[in-house]
Amino acid sequence: MKKADDSLRFLSGADGGGDHASTPRRANPADADLLDAYSQAVINVVESVSPAVVSVSGERGGAGSGFLVTPDGYAITNSHVVAGRRRLFAETNDGDRVDAKVIGDDPSTDIALLKLASSELPYAELGESNASRVGQLVIAMGSPLGLHSTVSTGVISAVGRTLRGQDGHLIENIVQHTAPINPGNSGGPLVDSRGRVVGVNTAIIAMAQGLGFAVPSDTAQWVISEILTHGVVRRRQLGVTAAAQRLPRAMVRQFDLLSDQVVEVVDVAAGGVARQSGVRTGDLIVAINDRITASVDDIHRLLAVVPHDLPLVLTLIRGDRKLELAIAWKS
Repeated sequence: MKKADDSLRFLSGADGGGDHASTPRRANPADADLLDAYSQAVINVVESVSPAVVSVSGERGGAGSGFLVTPDGYAITNSHVVAGRRRLFAETNDGDRVDAKVIGDDPSTDIALLKLASSELPYAELGESNASRVGQLVIAMGSPLGLHSTVSTGVISAVGRTLRGQDGHLIENIVQHTAPINPGNSGGPLVDSRGRVVGVNTAIIAMAQGLGFAVPSDTAQWVISEILTHGVVRRRQLGVTAAAQRLPRAMVRQFDLLSDQVVEVVDVAAGGVARQSGVRTGDLIVAINDRITASVDDIHRLLAVVPHDLPLVLTLIRGDRKLELAIAWKS
């Protein structure tokens, strides 16, 4: 794959003042050179990455976009593009229409892995999204409804956002950007100026102009690794039904808590790890591994990020006692 020129420069300067309404402004050759540098950077990225972008569809027409990440046909798209179907079709940039099998689907991150029935294919390089910065140039690419190589440019406007997935879980560290996208671009790559994929375009806000969102490439890499290694994305489940609960100030002072909001255990599933470890209905979960749990989302987040080889310790309030309970986790 070709690497895009990373010597990107930005326009700057001042108008110098005065009334110039009657005098046409002469083009500054230096400005033209800078604009050409910006354009050339985008062109290089498009020429490098667009061969890896595919259109993903089912029997009833176009569903979205995706992009190849290996030469033997593995491709990434959105879970909502897959929409529960096991077999799809992918159309390459050259116009070839091939079968695509769903290898894995993770609605919690809106990422799915496909395998195209082809080989020796062009592919895109996954970058490190944790290095992304606000203001950084990004290029959104897609192949919506079979319209090959749609391209738009913008900048990263925020990092570390959260977006709720199809199953209600929060997707962490979402990249917010200003490159215009549409529903047909879902699953397409968000690329930096060096041609590396830093996100998978996933959603737009219909009533807000200029706001697009992408699942970070670091999350996509983790999901794909889990699918290829284990067949599914492994996530811990406590086996409880819970709800956020606000505590009175006196109780916060009594137990020396850092937050007045905790998570109350409403029900404990029979046979679940929580029941086996001694968690009871009515327990108030204050923290997991010393990290505050002020909401059910906090618990989901911690269960996802704590490595599987580390134990879980719940800090609970039970009646008039504050106690720690180790979770008897089975690998």
